[in-house]
Amino acid sequence: MTEETQETKETETGDSQRQDRRQQAVDMGSATIRTTQGAIYTLTIVGEIEGHQVLPPSSKSTKYEHVIPLLAAVEESEDIDGLLLLLNTVGGDIEAGLAISELIAGMKKPTVSLVLGGGHSIGVPLAVSAQTSFIAPTAAMTIHPVRLSGTVIGVSQTFTYFTRIQERILDFITRNSNVKRDDFTRLMLQTGELAADVGSVLYGEQAVSLGLIDRTGSLSDALDCLHEKIAAQRKPS
Repeated sequence: MTEETQETKETETGDSQRQDRRQQAVDMGSATIRTTQGAIYTLTIVGEIEGHQVLPPSSKSTKYEHVIPLLAAVEESEDIDGLLLLLNTVGGDIEAGLAISELIAGMKKPTVSLVLGGGHSIGVPLAVSAQTSFIAPTAAMTIHPVRLSGTVIGVSQTFTYFTRIQERILDFITRNSNVKRDDFTRLMLQTGELAADVGSVLYGEQAVSLGLIDRTGSLSDALDCLHEKIAAQRKPS
């Protein structure tokens, strides 16, 4: 093979890889950042978390059947050093949101989350699932009781079912953050703050002062934290 042919092949490979990365960003809202400090996989959780029912095409959504195998691949990949989770979500399906949250919480690779815009409803467990969580000063998080769409049978078993779902969410949030269970429950059941609803809205500093989120910060703060975690993991024990 001539030197010119080799250079042509390398150029074509480079172009193909760049095209794949651009297509990845379009299809999944994700990208891999590679620097001398390590390779970071950036995953966005946006719109509504889609569960077992497909949302209308006009709705922006995060599909759990895409995210779950992707997270498993990130954890096992030798080419990825850490995960950056960017959230701007209204919430969505509880089962799907908790499934994604549990996967992130169980990862050994360094993980950092950043709430931008909003991390509402089931977005709260997703935000606290990372090893370190950040929130932008202007971002908001809505905390409210569990809701169920569709037909609801008005019997005591339904109320028990709601309570058990609520306990699962509470257990996960208190296990993966520093918020006190009583404080979170009080905010969740608070009346008078949301119009025609029960619950509370927290903004950047409030979420941190309650212990729900670790720090306020921007993208650079979240990346710096993740780079520090990657460097610490690389050090020999």
